[in-house]
Amino acid sequence: MINFRIIARVFSLLLIFEGLFMLVSGAVSLIYKEQAASALFYSSLITVVTGVIVFTPLRNEERLFGNKEGYIIVTGIWLIFSLFATLPFLLSGSTDNFGDAFFESMSGFSTTGATIFTNVESLPHGILFWRSLTQWLGGVGIILISLSVLPVVKSVNIQLSAADFSGQPTDKIQPRIKDAAKRLIFIYSLITLAEIVLLIIGKMPVFDAVCHSFSTLSTGGFSTRNNGLASFASPYIMIIITLFMFIAGTNMALVYFGLKGNFKKISGNNEFILYVLICLVFVLTGSYVLHSNAGFPYGKAILNGAFHIISIITTTGFYTQNYNLWGNIMVLILFILMFTGGTAGSTSGSIKIIRLLLITKNNRQELKRLIHPNAFIPVRLDNRIILQITIYNILVFITLYFFIMCFGTFIISIMGYDLVTSFSTSASMLGNIGPGLGTFGPFTNYSAVPMLGKWFMAILMLLGRLELLTVILLFTKKFYTN
Repeated sequence: MINFRIIARVFSLLLIFEGLFMLVSGAVSLIYKEQAASALFYSSLITVVTGVIVFTPLRNEERLFGNKEGYIIVTGIWLIFSLFATLPFLLSGSTDNFGDAFFESMSGFSTTGATIFTNVESLPHGILFWRSLTQWLGGVGIILISLSVLPVVKSVNIQLSAADFSGQPTDKIQPRIKDAAKRLIFIYSLITLAEIVLLIIGKMPVFDAVCHSFSTLSTGGFSTRNNGLASFASPYIMIIITLFMFIAGTNMALVYFGLKGNFKKISGNNEFILYVLICLVFVLTGSYVLHSNAGFPYGKAILNGAFHIISIITTTGFYTQNYNLWGNIMVLILFILMFTGGTAGSTSGSIKIIRLLLITKNNRQELKRLIHPNAFIPVRLDNRIILQITIYNILVFITLYFFIMCFGTFIISIMGYDLVTSFSTSASMLGNIGPGLGTFGPFTNYSAVPMLGKWFMAILMLLGRLELLTVILLFTKKFYTN
């Protein structure tokens, strides 16, 4: 039987934490003397009280749970967080539509960065801070879940078991989960603070620097300006954000080892090496295309090529220019990169480099198996044998990923959008990228999408953030039978 009491206990604790972060956003609004401060405080009160009421009778409940409880907790966290995160938007009058508020909340916690707001700059500072904070929490949540919840179901989800998948079995940051979680949160916070300081040095206003740093490290993409980062597109700021987007797309365990000076862990990690190579090859290719086809000077071509290509690879979704106008070759390159994602253990979305690497290795080994059918020819990663069940799970994931993306394309096209817009939007929502191509490219929003379409896109965001199978399992009959 599924222990719903322990599930409710976890949800209640997380609601209390979410309410406290709403309180911080309310304080920001209070600093700017905005009426939205009361809305954020009421939202915080409702969320905290709900959490306390549920937690009180369950405070002595056991803390251990099994696979089924783990799946429900993971999916439920994002749904409940997103539901309660609508309160600041609704109570502040930022939107009076629950569907729009849920879309914005899910976009935040899933680190997608798609927005329904047509005039972001008209929103109170407290609400803008809350939007960016939801992304930062969504990013750190993925890392925490990988350590505390998903180890019991790690065979299904490569990204969320990244702490055990960074290389050698001894590559864990700490043998104890709590110690590892504390260290990763510290690193995540430290890098965020470093970006804030560097952006302020680049003369970005403090408030904007904080919000954009939240969005960068979570690979989210929310901005405080209608024109996104185009409003701050100095070469210095673009370089800083490009660097931190690259870091955000890197396994946080490797970042930890790098800070400790243990570069052998990094140089011996094949996934990270492939990630670097993909970034370099496509940055150079994109820069060449921008120079030769779009007429960009060399310096501008490299700067814009690097910024937008790293933004798409890491699924951050930041932009400074409308890349739809850069010609078919550049648009095709960006579309291809929508399916890569960053490394396992990062906050990025999409398929992930680890899956692409393992499938490539498996295909090569499969050719050898055809020649030597009786030989044992395993797939290896960093001198570690990968179980065949893991390869099967990846094949299932990729098959489902493209099936759902094609289904999403069909649904979006029914709404009246052209094929390029439908296909790229489906890929963008499922990959947690934000902007797509065509109608929903840079400098646009999703306010005009029909309400049923927004709910459908929110589902795609959730599926992509939780790596499909974690959510799909909840809708199978056998999941609820012994």
